[in-house]
Amino acid sequence: MLEYIMTNRIYFVATLCLLAVLSQTGCTSKMKEVFGTDTPVEKQEAVEKMYNKAAASLDAGEYSEAAKEFDIVEQNYPYSQWATRAQLMAGYAHYKKLKYDDALLALDRFIELHPGDENIAYAYYLKALCYYEQISDVRRDQRMTELALDSLKQIKSRFPDSSYARDAVLKIDLTLDHLAGKEMEIGRYYLERKQYQASINRFEKVVEQYQTTTHVPEALHRLTEAYLSLGITDEALKTAAILGQNYPQSSWYKDTYRLVNAPSAALPKPSLYDKTIGKILN
Repeated sequence: MLEYIMTNRIYFVATLCLLAVLSQTGCTSKMKEVFGTDTPVEKQEAVEKMYNKAAASLDAGEYSEAAKEFDIVEQNYPYSQWATRAQLMAGYAHYKKLKYDDALLALDRFIELHPGDENIAYAYYLKALCYYEQISDVRRDQRMTELALDSLKQIKSRFPDSSYARDAVLKIDLTLDHLAGKEMEIGRYYLERKQYQASINRFEKVVEQYQTTTHVPEALHRLTEAYLSLGITDEALKTAAILGQNYPQSSWYKDTYRLVNAPSAALPKPSLYDKTIGKILN
């Protein structure tokens, strides 16, 4: 009898343990279904409250405070869906405060940790804006311009159907124009100092690499001027012909025409263009 009682008691305890395990598993599954996480309900409410507080600071224009509060959300609930959102929003808050370095750190971290997130295209776009808005005058170093161009091209290639890609295309054109402007400034510097070959290298770069920009007509005019200064008349006439063929209404062509002092009929035909320049524009 004692043996029977002990056996039943063991079965009873085992059954209670099994039920406890099943009950715990069921609760965990339910929390994952509702919240996308196994965070208990009270903690879920706490993290949501913290996130909303950060969002309110952001809406109020308190960007530094918002960034700190989003960081707190991530630190306290690192594996929650709120932490993922907070990483991106912290980057946005830093961006709005014009703290571009901090914004880039947050965005790079988000991109690295969540490459498949639904907001990944926006993260790349925000990163490009951080570079784009730091583009400086053409008289200064253009490293930020180059980084902006690279980031914008990534958006165009990775997310071609997004609204961000359409804006990226417009900004790419403006960025290329800025880089071409830098080359023109350097070329004019060399030309004024009679360093003609150095200036030719810069102007040719504009024609070859930035052919869709607004600087090409002037670059062709300056090339003509440099070639004439070196006594390379044939090259000067060919370059003038390219300018006339492609930009006949440009004021730069009128200046070039006066510079070479030759009638249009005397200029070489497009088929005779020098390949280093003519292949781009004929």
